[in-house]
Amino acid sequence: MRICVIFNPVARGNKARHFRRDLERIGRACALKPTTCAGDGQRLAALAVDEGFDVVVAAGGDGTVNEVVNGIAQAPGGFGRSRLGVLPLGTVNVFAKELGIPGSLPGAWSVIDAGRETRVDLPWVEHTTADGPARRYFAQLGGAGLDSRAIALVDWSTKKAVGPLAYVLAGLKALRAPPSAITVTGGGRSETGELVLVGNGRFYGGRFRLFPEADLRDGRLDVRVFPRARLSTILRCVVPMAFGRPVPASVSLGFQASTVTLSAPVPTPVEIDGDCAGHLPAVFSLVPGGLRVLAP
Repeated sequence: MRICVIFNPVARGNKARHFRRDLERIGRACALKPTTCAGDGQRLAALAVDEGFDVVVAAGGDGTVNEVVNGIAQAPGGFGRSRLGVLPLGTVNVFAKELGIPGSLPGAWSVIDAGRETRVDLPWVEHTTADGPARRYFAQLGGAGLDSRAIALVDWSTKKAVGPLAYVLAGLKALRAPPSAITVTGGGRSETGELVLVGNGRFYGGRFRLFPEADLRDGRLDVRVFPRARLSTILRCVVPMAFGRPVPASVSLGFQASTVTLSAPVPTPVEIDGDCAGHLPAVFSLVPGGLRVLAP
């Protein structure tokens, strides 16, 4: 099994700095390719598929996973030729938690070394960028509204210093801006809210079960619509989610669909796997069973 590890050298401070030493100890047979800039993981992943690697490992956070997924997908043959592996070195690592991949490097490497493949749905979004329409695949989550505005406001030096708290601080800043009225249509429904999240799995922001009915293999996206996304809404959600309970029905509604369309009357950013990707309008859908990934 030929393995290529694509490594984000600035992921999560000390954990990333010790990565090279740990990798030498547990995986001498793999190739290591560090990224040098944003988007480089996608290029390196596509190159790894072309070079014939059986497994392309994303070593970093959810953003690195997203880049590697898109790189594999863009290469000729894509997931027909290579499988995804994950070494969670990032701040939150939601997709790794979704799959049950251990948070420790030796534990995560043992999953890759075992080579057990599972197939999960591969979501994608078509959205608007400065260069025109674009399609991007994602592993766990997309959305628009308060969530995407907060991500756009994250201070990356603060994120390196305080980790997930940086998203909380950015969220408080985002609350000051006028909310967007986002209309989501799909599954025979049309709803409007100030925050719309589209999930492939159950978790959001760590182990918060925002989509309790979600299944990575059911061929459907899970949609959560918040008619109002204000501080009071967040406070009403925090305690139940912290104890593993669902979001109160009084502040949100959910449904499932294979394809959904999001639109808004004003420019509204779209986030994909924790990074800003473009603006509405956007169409979300998926390739059933399209992602081959190594998991416990």
